[in-house]
Amino acid sequence: MSPATDLPSSAAAQRRRHVATWGATFLLLLVALGLLLLLTVRHEAGREQEKVEQLAADAATQVRAQLLGTQQSLLALALQAPASERWQADALELLRRNGQLLRVERRLDGWLLTGSADSPYGLPLFAQVARANFDLEAAAACGVARRSAAPVFSRSYFVPRSEGVGLEVLDLCLPLSDGARDDGYLVATFSLEALLADALAPEQTRRHELSFVDGDGARLARAGLRRGTGAYRSDALVELPGTTLRLRLDSATEPPSLVPSLPTALVFGLSLALLALWLLLARDAGRRARAEHALAESLAFRKAMEDSLITGLRARDLQGRITYVNPAFCRMVGFSADELRQAASPPYWPAELAETYQRRQDQRQAEGPAAQHRSLEGFETLFVRKSGERFPVMIYEAPLVDGQGRHTGWMSAVLDISAQRQAEELSRQQQERLQASARLATVGEMASLMSHELNQPLAAIASYASGSLNLMAQADADTPALLREALQRIEQQAERAGRVIKSVHDFVRRREHLRESLGADLLIEAVLPLVRMQARKSGTRVETDLPQPAPRVVCDRTMVEQVLLNLARNAIQAMEGNADPASRVLRIRVRQTKERRVSFQVTDTGPGIDREVGARLFTPFFTTRREGMGLGLSLCRTVVEQHGGALEFRSPAPGAQGGTEFSFTLPAARARADPQTAPDIPEPTRP
Repeated sequence: MSPATDLPSSAAAQRRRHVATWGATFLLLLVALGLLLLLTVRHEAGREQEKVEQLAADAATQVRAQLLGTQQSLLALALQAPASERWQADALELLRRNGQLLRVERRLDGWLLTGSADSPYGLPLFAQVARANFDLEAAAACGVARRSAAPVFSRSYFVPRSEGVGLEVLDLCLPLSDGARDDGYLVATFSLEALLADALAPEQTRRHELSFVDGDGARLARAGLRRGTGAYRSDALVELPGTTLRLRLDSATEPPSLVPSLPTALVFGLSLALLALWLLLARDAGRRARAEHALAESLAFRKAMEDSLITGLRARDLQGRITYVNPAFCRMVGFSADELRQAASPPYWPAELAETYQRRQDQRQAEGPAAQHRSLEGFETLFVRKSGERFPVMIYEAPLVDGQGRHTGWMSAVLDISAQRQAEELSRQQQERLQASARLATVGEMASLMSHELNQPLAAIASYASGSLNLMAQADADTPALLREALQRIEQQAERAGRVIKSVHDFVRRREHLRESLGADLLIEAVLPLVRMQARKSGTRVETDLPQPAPRVVCDRTMVEQVLLNLARNAIQAMEGNADPASRVLRIRVRQTKERRVSFQVTDTGPGIDREVGARLFTPFFTTRREGMGLGLSLCRTVVEQHGGALEFRSPAPGAQGGTEFSFTLPAARARADPQTAPDIPEPTRP
């Protein structure tokens, strides 16, 4: 064969290969478009079928909700007497509100009808055929309801009407009981057609047929403006107590059909594909431009944010070399960003600590991302500025992770806390000065308290000493006994003065006081001599009221005696302004108010306390007497509070009779098994 004949054959073969390639491509495209069209049709059919199934499920739910909702209304009606006018009126109102409810009956346990009401919409249900012809289904449902003691629905049945047609209905039976015996039944009849009419929205009713069908598929009741085509159909079950209804939704939509002209469909499909491709490319280009613009904006925003921060930011790679610092960090250490990135080791490390810092950095890098939990705690270290100034910093560090989840380095937030440390040092110095001032104030308070509290025992010592001198000057047969008693009183008051000094000293230092268990009568007897001495001067009568036996308390004896003495002294002084001395009475009363508390009351017959004075009564250094120091009541309240009690006062209203009453409580001593033989052992306790 010659070369001239080989060229045409080669070109023909090339053309055949080209045609075959394009033919195969065209066939593949044709198949792809056909499959695409078929899948689209199936997809649309599937979507329509899903809509129908969803609507069927919603309709079934709506029907069940209607029935159960009406059941609740019937339960309220069942509580009324069937022969009453109210029952009849309420039954008619219930039928008027619920169009699907056709009839309500009240029957005795023997199935005797005692009351009924029919729907006002149309003729009575059993006008054509008597109700007794359809009692079988209702009676069966009531039998099941009585056994289960719960409402039960019957099977549906057909009731003929005078118009030549009929209705498919079902009954609901509610067993009634008055608690001791059965009281009959309440039977309600529902229209299945009315239930279907309310199951779907009006726009859905125009496009779908809704019906109840039996087990064989026969239609029992239907609703909807159009008949279903059967292309898209779905069944749903309405589960009710005693029965189950099958609801069928049949769409009036025709099944999808292919485009009549296949070439037109192909051209139309290819055109749409090319347009879609162009739209995709344009949208992709637009997205790319918007993404680049957003990235530039984000970078500019991040740069502005980092430049405005006062917190230093530092990024390091896995080898510990600095890869990024923000301007705040550069201002903090005094080095530029280039100097920090080019340095082999951080130039802001102090020379003597560089080795320690390097070991710490190596250890942290060896831990890797596992050390991330430390980022919330941070750690404090020391940096040095380029000028040589050293300053403390707080560092919070977290691992840097890239988009693929790989650990690439560390990101640190550095805070200069030198100003904070200076403020803390200044605060510490001020606190030390305040503590020194407080100690000086405490010393002054202790001196004031001691001078105030020692006035009374020292005055008593002076009185007894003066009385002893007088007795010695008027010596007679009884003088030795009286003198001995006076000297004993002097000794007691001297010891009391010493105890006061010690107790006040411990009180100022807030030490634990030695508490002991003793009778309340011993506390009263210890202060009565001093109280009566001052009472005689003002003509005041002192009365005590203690139960027998007296309750026992746990307290610091010296401090509580001082409280009683201060309250009694204040009460006597409050009555000195009364014109009639006969009305001056001081009462000291003790009662065990609770199992663990004993109450003390000190009452006078004075004029009372003004409201303005009462508001500041326990304020230290506040007093209404020219010679007073204003510390007595403040001390009394503190002592009582240290014993777990509260010091209170009650004063009569202006113009009312009666005096002021101060009361406080102390902890009662624990009861012993044998009070006659058990020893009285002091028990040290904590205040």
